[in-house]
Amino acid sequence: MMHPSSRPLSAEDVELVDQARRAIDANTDAGPGEDGVHTMGAAVRASDGRVFVGVNLYHFTGGPCAELVALGAARASGAREITHIVAVGSHSRGVKAPCGRDRQVLADYHPQIRVIVPTPGGDISVRVTDLLPFGFETRAEHS
Repeated sequence: MMHPSSRPLSAEDVELVDQARRAIDANTDAGPGEDGVHTMGAAVRASDGRVFVGVNLYHFTGGPCAELVALGAARASGAREITHIVAVGSHSRGVKAPCGRDRQVLADYHPQIRVIVPTPGGDISVRVTDLLPFGFETRAEHS
């Protein structure tokens, strides 16, 4: 099913995917088919064009996903408006859609962000709100 905000990848989007892939390929600690602590890479693009990367830190207690690490790196460098994000698996596993927790974080902090996701027809970008319909509202309205 295609979402209303679906778009094919731009040249900038393809470069973002490549940066996430390079981040995890340079930093994974697991061989093909092995479990590891660092197996996913992510890249985010800020509204000013800067790109920030991160890798996951797997831990049985729920370590941070690569997307959250990349968002933290962006914030620590002064980026306040993030426009695009992508996660890529190590060893050529390709683009991966964000988990539910990441979708909620993205919807809460960056509701206009475009997320690069895989589809049977190839990678596309969509707004996070298309990935999290009827998401939990964290800001309760009082009447």
